[in-house]
Formats: sequence, C-alpha cells, structure tokens
Amino acid sequence: MSFNPHTLGRRLREARENCGLSQQVAADSIGIPRTAVTQLEAGNRAVSTLELAQLAELYKQPVADFFGEQPLHEDDLLVALHRLAPGLDTRSDIKEQVERCLSLCREGCSLEKLLGRSPRSGPPAYNLPAPRTASEAVRQGEQVALQERKRLGLGQTPIANMGELISDQGIWSSGVNLPDEMSGLFLRHTSIGMAILVNFDHVQGRKRFSYAHEYAHALLDRDRTATVSTRDNASELIEKRANAFAAALLMPGEGVTEFLRSLDKGLPSRYEQTIFDVATEGRIDTQTRPVPGSQAITHQDAALLAHHFGVSYQAATYRLRSLNLVSQPECAKLLERESEGKGFLDFLRMLDDLDKPESRERQDRELKSQIVHLAIEAYRREEISRGKLLDLSKKLELPGRKLIELAEAVKED
Repeated sequence: MSFNPHTLGRRLREARENCGLSQQVAADSIGIPRTAVTQLEAGNRAVSTLELAQLAELYKQPVADFFGEQPLHEDDLLVALHRLAPGLDTRSDIKEQVERCLSLCREGCSLEKLLGRSPRSGPPAYNLPAPRTASEAVRQGEQVALQERKRLGLGQTPIANMGELISDQGIWSSGVNLPDEMSGLFLRHTSIGMAILVNFDHVQGRKRFSYAHEYAHALLDRDRTATVSTRDNASELIEKRANAFAAALLMPGEGVTEFLRSLDKGLPSRYEQTIFDVATEGRIDTQTRPVPGSQAITHQDAALLAHHFGVSYQAATYRLRSLNLVSQPECAKLLERESEGKGFLDFLRMLDDLDKPESRERQDRELKSQIVHLAIEAYRREEISRGKLLDLSKKLELPGRKLIELAEAVKED
C-alpha cells in the first residue's frame, strides 16, 4: 500500500487531538516511547501494522480513514460502524434496521445509475484544518453554518424540515431505532454515497438538531468512513464543531435577534442615535432607555424561541447564551425553569411540535419517497420490470399493488 508518511502522520495527530489525548497517553496505550509518537506524527518514523491498528482502536477510527481510502467491500462499512458503536452488533433489531437502510440506499444508487444520473456528490465539502481547541471548533462550526445558510438561500428563517433539506443535497436520510445514548450517524461509501441516520425514538426537537449535527459531518468530515454521535464521544473536537454548526444553522444569530425584537426583547439597556439637523446643519443626539426590567428574557420567551426554530428548550437557551443575549447566571436560571417553559407551550398546544416522538409512518419517509420516485421513473422508461418493482415494494414495506398502480398511471402521461 503506497502512501505519504507525512500525510499519515498528520492524520494520526489530528485523530489524537480530536480525542483530547496527549502524545504521552497515546504512547503509553500502545507501549512505545512518547518520542516515537512525535516522530510518527511528523512522518519521520514508520508505523507498524500492529501500532496502526492499536492507534485506530484508541482513536475510534477505521484504519482506512488514515489513508483517505474507501473500504473495499460493502461489509467493511458495517465493520467500521460496529467498531465505532460497539452496541450495534449486540442489538439484532437495531443492526437489522441500519442494514435495511443501507440496502435501500444501494437500491437508490442502482436506480439512479439505470436512469443515467451522475453519481451523488452531495453538498460542497468545507476543507478546514482539524480544530485543535474547543474554541476553534466552535468558531469553525458557526462560520460554516453561516456560509451554508447563504449558499442555500435560507436567510434568517427557520428550516421547515431538516431531513428534506439533507435529502435535497444528495444525501440519503432516514430515522432508525438506535440505542438511546446514540443520537445519529453519518456514513460514506462508494456503494451508497453519503447517508445520515438519526435516532427516530428521540423527540422532534432533538431529532432536528441531530440531523443538523450529522449534516455538519457530511460537510466537514467526509474523509471519514463513518462518524457516530454518542454520549461517549461528545467531548471530541469534531463533535463540538458539529454541535456549534447545528445550533448556528438552525438558529441563525440575526434570526434569533429578530424574533426577540418581535417580542420587544433583546434591545440594549441604552442606545444612542445621531441625526442630521437641516436647519442648523448640525446634529441632534438622542438617547433611549427601555423601561427597567422590560428586556429580561423569561422562560416563556425561551420556550417561544425554541418553538419558532423547532429545537429543544435547552438548545434555544444555550443559543441565547452563545449569542451573549443572556448572562451565564441568567442562562442557568432559564435552564432551571425548563419544565415551566414546556408547561407554557403545552398550555398553548405547542409542545407536541417539539417534545413528542413522530408516528412510525414518518420514520423513513424521506428515504422511501426518493426511492419510490426513482423506481416509478425507471419502470416508466422500462429500465426495471414489474417483478423488480414488486421486489422493491417489499424492501420498502409498501403495498406492492398500489406501487404498481401508481407506476402504471405515470405510463399514461
């Protein structure tokens, strides 16, 4: 296998720093001197197959990712995934669901090929250096979110459906049953392109954030075969970056400010204005002070902000803090009153929009809709047979007779 040792060394260093490990800890973990790790990361020392395997396990990355290569076989994708999320291979029901989703993605790619469509490239990649500190990770995430909002023409408005937005960018997306501690995962492979799967059992506000979080990995970390977002790896720098991206993408700073002003909140405690006086050709200075206490952001304001952007109460509160619209003590107080904020939304019949799991019928709606459309078009062009259409209906868990009926109706156009 030919590779550039300096590139390999850099990727090993980035993986170590992402996990927050020192060179000494890495060296002790695989039984070599710290200076050997230093030389290895500088590209001045060869790494043995055993050392590379041990470091990959320590950094929770497939070995292939250090060489920037795709796994050679489709099965390797599942191997990489199970290595990153050990709980998956012990839960046959979850493993089945993930494998089913990947199978549907492969069917979709096969149909696109039959229809003569170009391979999925997905959204543009943002090739930023790996963050070395938490503050750098947050800054990168927020900057990319701002650029992505501009690219997509989203302005400052809420995103109506994060799953659909991802699908529109050439990424397969679906909800699946995952362990509760796992919020989602991003996968990349030549057989499927890119796919994002999120924990469908989580409530809608959290699930929306998970979709945005995994979308960050698609934009910033697609050199990896897989990324899994769990409680165990939340401290990793690329996870912090993805969280910052999700918050800024779903709740743009100017959009948050505009919403607060619609509530007559978020204004400075004092602001000054200078206007031109045409009579004297001079200026007039004015100063305005809001009514004392009128600008305090309450738990009800935070709850309405959460509902407006379709995120959890906690996510909205932390966003207020990150934008310096509330102080740290005010943020802590708002978090303490989360149940009261939810109670306010419940009184307004708005809580179910955020805090209730969706019906099972919507679990893989985006993924199914894309494949059904491709299958019907392929049938219309006589690229697939009636039998293949029926076979797909079984995989999609949809009524075969109805799918045939819909496909035949298109032939009449």
